[in-house]
Amino acid sequence: MERGKINFFEKMATRITAWTGSSTAFGVAFGIILVWGITGPIFGYSDTWQLVINTGTTIVTFLMVFLIQKSQNKDSKAIQLKLNELIGASRYASNRMVDIEDLSEAELDVLRKFYQKLAEMSEEDGDIHTSHSIDAAQRLHKHKQGGFSGLTNGDTGSQE
Repeated sequence: MERGKINFFEKMATRITAWTGSSTAFGVAFGIILVWGITGPIFGYSDTWQLVINTGTTIVTFLMVFLIQKSQNKDSKAIQLKLNELIGASRYASNRMVDIEDLSEAELDVLRKFYQKLAEMSEEDGDIHTSHSIDAAQRLHKHKQGGFSGLTNGDTGSQE
């Protein structure tokens, strides 16, 4: 696909989703429904009168689903990149967290439980500056198995 067409679609999708989320768009939609409702007696509440609003709203809804999804995908990707930058820039953050959006739901649940445990450990420490990380937990696990001698007493997961 040609780059100009991609940019045109992205720009239009962004503009349309921004506009449809505005008060003006709500007012226009409300106005259309109001006019449709007022014209009911004029058209005798006929099947055609009902079909007009049903068809119109179905078409708009169908198209908006794709535009909103496009916009959400772009926003989600941008947020992931910003979070990856923060992880990469932090001396104490585990780089293993970059691209975790590719994990399965079950794998994400395991990570969530792990971080809940880390939060509990931090609360027990009483010092919010104590760092616990996936890497420290793995080193401790290896140490307990006797397969790693690099863990020192008091290692809390600070970056090497």
